[in-house]
Amino acid sequence: MAITVTWSVLDMKRDAATGGVKEVRWQCVAQADTGESAVEAGKYICTPDPDAEGFVAFEDLTEELVLGWVKAQEGFDAAKIEVNRTGKVEAQIVRKTAEATGLPWAPAEEAAE
Repeated sequence: MAITVTWSVLDMKRDAATGGVKEVRWQCVAQADTGESAVEAGKYICTPDPDAEGFVAFEDLTEELVLGWVKAQEGFDAAKIEVNRTGKVEAQIVRKTAEATGLPWAPAEEAAE
C-alpha cells in the first residue's frame, strides 16, 4: 500500500489593480493506491505590497511559489498536516480490512452483490 500526499492551490483572491494576492485557498490530500483518502484544506491571508522587493506579478506566480508562502507562514506545520492526513488514510485501511460483509448461508458471489 502506497500513500501519496499532494498539495495544491484551489483558488486565490487578488487586488484587481495591483495583482497582489490577498488570499490563497489550499488543500493537502493523502491518497492510498487502494482508493482511501483524507483531505485538509484552509486559507492563507496575504498582505501584498506591490512596491516591495521580490514582489511577483500575478501572471508570473507558480503553484510551487504560492504553496511556499502557505507553508512558510508562522505556526504552519506542513509536516504535521501530512502525517495527520496519512494517519487518517491508514486508519481507513485498517477499518476496511478489519471488517467484512456477507451472509454465511449465501454463496460468496451472491454475498458480494
